[in-house]
Order: sequence, then structure tokens, then C-alpha cells
Amino acid sequence: MPERAAPIWDDLRAKRRFMPVYLESVSIDGLRGFVDLRVPIDYPVAVIAGGNGSGKTTLLLAAACAFNPGNDSRRFTPSVLFPSYRPKTGDFSDDDREVNLSFEYAIDGLRATRSWRKQAGPTRRFRRRAGEQLPEHDVYLRTLRNLADPSETRVVTRMMRSTNSHQRTPFDATQIAWAERMLPFRYSSVIDLASAATHLLVAAQSDGAAYSELHMAAGERAILRLAQEIAHRSRALVLIDEVEAGLHPFVQQVLMLQLQQLALTNDVQVIVTTHSPVILDSVPPEARILLDRDESGRVLQHPPYHDVVQDALYGRASEALNILCEDAIAEGVVNGIFDVLQPRLGLRPGSYRIGRDTGADEFPGHARAFRKFGQVRNFAFVLDGDQRSDETVARIQRAADAEVPVAFLPGDGSPEEWVWDVLRDRTVDTAPLLGTDAANLSAQIERRNALYDAASDTPTRIAKAKLDSLAENYAHSAPNICRIAARIETERKGSDIGPVAALLEQAIREWRRAGR
Repeated sequence: MPERAAPIWDDLRAKRRFMPVYLESVSIDGLRGFVDLRVPIDYPVAVIAGGNGSGKTTLLLAAACAFNPGNDSRRFTPSVLFPSYRPKTGDFSDDDREVNLSFEYAIDGLRATRSWRKQAGPTRRFRRRAGEQLPEHDVYLRTLRNLADPSETRVVTRMMRSTNSHQRTPFDATQIAWAERMLPFRYSSVIDLASAATHLLVAAQSDGAAYSELHMAAGERAILRLAQEIAHRSRALVLIDEVEAGLHPFVQQVLMLQLQQLALTNDVQVIVTTHSPVILDSVPPEARILLDRDESGRVLQHPPYHDVVQDALYGRASEALNILCEDAIAEGVVNGIFDVLQPRLGLRPGSYRIGRDTGADEFPGHARAFRKFGQVRNFAFVLDGDQRSDETVARIQRAADAEVPVAFLPGDGSPEEWVWDVLRDRTVDTAPLLGTDAANLSAQIERRNALYDAASDTPTRIAKAKLDSLAENYAHSAPNICRIAARIETERKGSDIGPVAALLEQAIREWRRAGR
């Protein structure tokens, strides 16, 4: 799926800067566990994910209040979308507290901000600042309640009993094609029957079968409704709650591609909520808005996760031991270790996975989340050498509430510094694997030492620059050179990479014994 979507991802990243209207962020304070939280929206098709009660729908509904949709503006005011129970009599009522919603926009290349505010006290209404108008923009909002209507409602029964003629609006070719890309049907027609505010879809398939949406599966009805309501939208904000409801995983993938294509061609911004890892996989990392709550109930936003972390939070990490490290360089080192451990332990393909692109300060938070979702026993944590301390280990294990494996890469600095020292000291062993000889490799290393060592920069950045330059010279990637260095050192007895390799070997053995 990412391979198919990658061209659209790149196009949409570029498109974002030129969209005539773009909602850049939503800030919420004082509402349903949101405390002064600003959520940036960095991609035109954003996905809000998180556990039940994490605040996904609250954020989606708040986004609906960012614009004046023109023809039905009252529908999307916060007073309507976030009502409170305050009876004139009785002992119970919702909390009265100050609530602030604010929005940042890019409109025709210019930045703007707008806000809603509800003061603490008996008032039920949100108000805007005096003289401040919301930008006018088409807004479409679909919630699970929309999806259930109209087939379970009494108004449809009354519609069937009515002798009045119904308005007939056939789907056009674009709407039918939009639906057929996701459904295993070929329609000869789809008609919307309307009576007052009540609508009922009637489909006829090419083989002659005809039926109303009273007899449609939930997924077919959802796709046809979306095709009807958004296939022709342009310059609009489309908001869909639990976008995967009723849909097969394959259809979820195709729907997300369709939504991204719609954003690309029609200047549509899309925000959806989901519980589905398939939906998350369908957008790039910067499109993922991941919400959670801490022990006090306060809503938190996590940074976009690497796939290994994401899989753990959706129960998909138990098939392998997952090793979490900091970046691509660290991943290269860990891969080098497993190049030695894999044949030694007889590891089958897929029995371990390496995740990265997460800062060391985020490791305790990841451990806490893995524990919450019952996945922490399937993880080992590997940090860079400059993070080495007993307190670092203790913080991760406290968050995990378990004696999870925590290791540190060799050296007291960055992995790049350690790898550079290995290349310098083991030229005879590393040179053939880089496609050269020891004399040439030594000369290349010394040339870069002379060039970079006087640079006024941190040792980590200097080592990174030298490693990148050497990798380019030998037509390798820097992570691959790190993998070569780590493999050589893991095979050498007495190497300072030995403790990391031993801990990972022990983690694999214990994971196997536990039958995970």
C-alpha cells in the first residue's frame, strides 16, 4: 500500500502550500480533558487515531467549528456540537468551566486565526470575539449517527406509506465510478429518493437486481452515501468519524487513496478518525494525529510512530520480538548484530523487527503505551551510548512496569563516532566489504579526519559528516556501513559491542521460552 500511495503522498505534500483554504491547526482548552493542546495538521488528509475515549471525535467536531459553511452555519457551532446538561432542577449537571477553541488557517497564502470562547458559569453558548467572522468555507461532517440513518428510523416507514411523489435524483457517472472502485458491484443506476428531509437510496445492478438501502450491507451503504455526498466536493473541509466503519480492510485502503486523490484534484482537506491500523498505514507519518490520555485523564498528542510502535498499539506486535532504537544509524548497528545472531540462533525471517525514528526521551512513553495495550513483553529497547545511565534504564522499566531489556550501543557518544573508530581500527576487515583495500580505506579515513576534525561543530555532527562522505565515496549508505562495522565487531571476541549483542541474544531466548 505505501508503494502505491507514495506518488500521491509526494504530490499532496507539495499541494498543501497552494491550497486556497487550509486549516493548519486546532487548539482546545477546557473541553473533555483537553488542556491547552494545540494540534497541527501537517498533511491535507489527516488521520486522528487513539484508543476509545482518547479525544478523537472531540477534535474532529472542534475542526467542524472552524468555518462558517454558509447555508447551515448553526449546525457546526460549538454550542450545538458540544452541548452541556444543565437542568433547572435536579442534583446533576455537567461541569461549568471556561472553554476555548482556536484555529489557524492559511487562506489564499495569508495566515489568519479565529476562536470561540465559552466562559465559566451558567451560560450555555460559545461566542466569538466582537467583530470577528469565521472564514466561509464548505464543511461536510459525517458521524456514526449519519451512517445509521435513515434505514432504522420511523421517517422511512412514513415515507413508504406516503402517497406523495418522491423526488428522484440519479447518481451521475462520477458518483457511480467513485463507489465501484471500492465495491464488488456494477451498477446500472443508483437513485436518491427524497421526501422532505428524508432520503433513501435505491440501487440497480447490471444483472438486474434492484434493492433499497434497507437491504444493503453497512459497507455498501457507507460507500454509496460517501460517493453521493463528497465525490463532487471542491474547496471543502471533509470530516468523517470512524471512516472504516463497516468496511473491509482492502476497501479501507482504496477509500483512503480516493480521499487523497480528491484532496489533490479538488482542493479538499480531509480529516478522519479511526481505530484501524490499515487506515493509518494509508497515509504518511506526518498525517497521523495520535491521541492518548495520561493517568489524570488529560489528552496528550504523541509524535507520529514508526510502524513497529504503531503495530504494537494495535495488537500486531506479538509475532516477533521488536527492537526499538533511535534512528537509521542505530538500526544499521542493530542489523549488524543480528547478522551474526540470526544464524547462531537459527532465527527464521520475521522473528524480530527493528523500529526507529523515535527520540530517547520518548522511550518511557512508548513503554507505558506498550504496557497499556499488553505488548510490552514483546519489546527490547536499544539506546545510543550517550544515553547510558542507570536512571534511563529505571525510567523505562518503571513505565513498562516490567524488567524489559534495555541496552546501550557501544561508546560514550553517538553510534557514528563509534563506527568511525571501528573503520579506522579495523581497515583490514572492513575494506573488502566496502569494495576496496585497506590502504585505500585508510587514506580516505585520514583525508576526512584532516578535513573535518578542525571543524567547529559537535563530535556527533562531525562523525556524521565524515561517515556520509565516506559512504558516498564507496557508493554505500551510512546505515549499511554501520551494519558492516557492527557485524565485524560482533564476530570479534572482546569487542565493546559484546554486551549489547549478549542482551539481545538473551532477549530472543527469553521471548522464545515464553512462547510469544
